[in-house]
Amino acid sequence: MINLTLVGIGTGNPDHLTLQAIKALNGADLVMIPEKGVGKADLAELRRRICADVLTNSATRIVGFDLPVRDATIADYRARVDDWHDAIAGIWKETILAELGQEGQVALLVWGDPSLYDSTLRIAARVGADLPLRLSVIPGITSLQALTAAHAIPINDIGAPFLVTTGRRLRDEGWPQGVETLAVMLDGECSFAAIDPAGVDIWWGAYVGMADEITLAGPLAEMAGPIRTARARAQASHGWIMDIYILRRT
Repeated sequence: MINLTLVGIGTGNPDHLTLQAIKALNGADLVMIPEKGVGKADLAELRRRICADVLTNSATRIVGFDLPVRDATIADYRARVDDWHDAIAGIWKETILAELGQEGQVALLVWGDPSLYDSTLRIAARVGADLPLRLSVIPGITSLQALTAAHAIPINDIGAPFLVTTGRRLRDEGWPQGVETLAVMLDGECSFAAIDPAGVDIWWGAYVGMADEITLAGPLAEMAGPIRTARARAQASHGWIMDIYILRRT
């Protein structure tokens, strides 16, 4: 039996790890680290640095694997994502079998928390269809929590709901009905520019919780330009960017 533990690691800051996460990493025979290719080598390096900081078990092996890219020739978004997940699951399976066979403890470090806009649990289910697998999850600090902490704000108004959505849905569908506060994730195109900025405030952050954290906030009409500029500059400098923002109608 393979015991696979998905370990939420927050936003890359080793201080975000819980004691439960540290114990799980030290109990693993194998820690798998995805390599994301040119321009994103420091993402893998952050994971390796976390392992170096907390691993005391000399028997734990750290193995990297090449993360496939999505097939841009598949027009349908859901089909494209499903194909990508199938490919990742295949690589996980190959790596586990090559390193451990069908028995052992495996840990995989997941940005933020595996439950929030992350596909690791779905990929693990695919692996479990082919291997004897027992799955466990250790929660981590999400980018949304890190963002609200960085700005020292609550996510919701008193007694009011909020909605977590994606940049793609905000662009394609506009502002959802019935909510005044949106948390927008997975947005590579500054989709806040697609909505009417009148009466909307934004709290934006990139690399939240990390040493390179950048935060900007204010009326969307005033901050859209500065945020786009800061985002482009940071992405050019790092080769990658992880950002998130909250929009609220005032």
